[in-house]
Amino acid sequence: MVSHAGATVLLRAAEKTGLNSGLSTALARWRKPLATHDPGKILLDLAVAVALGGDCLADINQVRAVPAVFGPVASDPTVSRLISALAADAPAALSAINTARAAAREQAWTAAGTAAPNHDRDVRHPLIIDLDATLVTAHSEKEHATPNWKKGFGFHPLCAFADHQAAGTGEPLSILLRPGNAGSNTAADHITVVEYALAQVPGIDGYRVGKTVLIRADSAGGTHDFLDYLTRRRLAYSVGFGLTEAIAEIIDRLSPEAWTPAYDADGVERDGAWVAEVTGMLGLSGWPEGMRVIVRKERPHPGAQLRFTDSDGMRLTAFATNTSRGQLAELELRHRRRARCEDRIRTAKDCGLTNLPLHGFDQNRIWCAIVAVACELIAWTQMLAFDATPARRWEPKRLRLQVFSIAARLTRHARRTRLKLAATAPHLQLLLDGLTRLAALPDPG
Repeated sequence: MVSHAGATVLLRAAEKTGLNSGLSTALARWRKPLATHDPGKILLDLAVAVALGGDCLADINQVRAVPAVFGPVASDPTVSRLISALAADAPAALSAINTARAAAREQAWTAAGTAAPNHDRDVRHPLIIDLDATLVTAHSEKEHATPNWKKGFGFHPLCAFADHQAAGTGEPLSILLRPGNAGSNTAADHITVVEYALAQVPGIDGYRVGKTVLIRADSAGGTHDFLDYLTRRRLAYSVGFGLTEAIAEIIDRLSPEAWTPAYDADGVERDGAWVAEVTGMLGLSGWPEGMRVIVRKERPHPGAQLRFTDSDGMRLTAFATNTSRGQLAELELRHRRRARCEDRIRTAKDCGLTNLPLHGFDQNRIWCAIVAVACELIAWTQMLAFDATPARRWEPKRLRLQVFSIAARLTRHARRTRLKLAATAPHLQLLLDGLTRLAALPDPG
């Protein structure tokens, strides 16, 4: 009997995107002479284990238990030695892993066709990259773990995710590990994570990217240096804009005719919410040319706490953008959909980011790369195998329960090995259809 037989769909996705061969090639320099196990496969086995719910190196035993499905899997000491070796030369190791990830992403997005997040990318329909940071608690004294602004202890990674829009999920482009006391609005860190993210996007060549890529962030990204950087690279942006009492007073002076109804999540006018542009009423001389400031007011939800910048019983929020076309309500709805980034962070934490299991900071940087590979492998599997099905938007917990945990029986006859999936599994047909779609894709060149 074989458990987690449904995870074969992850293995097929890794093969069709060239992720397995790409990692093996990229990490070849870390393979010792006469070594039995390939470093690239070890890293991929770890990513598969994390995708199945693992949260530490030892959880690779879940795939080691089924060599007929996952192949020979390294022992725990071998895995630990590889992570230590990669951490000893972390910049080169991370660069190699990122190179393999970028090549696999290009193959995945090409194979996905119209389902790819960059399909028909233009100024009106840009590829959206969401930025957000999260707190990761450390329960022991780990390197560079520090107290954070929420009076906790641990790390404060900054992440960039490619948004797959409402029909899909998303995938991590970059996870920048930082100490817990790292600032929320540090422009240098935002610039770094955007540069790493853009290096992962297929089709970007040169410094000036253009407005076919939109960077979304909360108010932590609303700094002069960061917006100047985005402007120099000619990127489109939609970032939160901090309100002051002076700006709130200016908003109070807006005439009723300046406000237009805001949209709800379905693009329908929402009762009790309005948007207006205040660009011409603010002194924006020190900000990038072409920046617009759009403000939203709404009746707060029952029990919500008002802030000092809120006025007349209305909750006020604002964002800045350099998009010159489009209705105010559409631009505000586009910015508000940045909340999907919270789902991507929750998914990453469900795939190993909730706890950094290693002591060394560089070791945990390697672990973050493994988390990124695991999340990408799930996202590419959904995009290639489960497109146009409800599973396209399932989160890892549900995929594990409904698909990856499907059991099977391993049989051998006439010198052939067969994996007979459990016929009574409720979502067996979904898995079989996904495997058929993957089999029909061309092999990577």
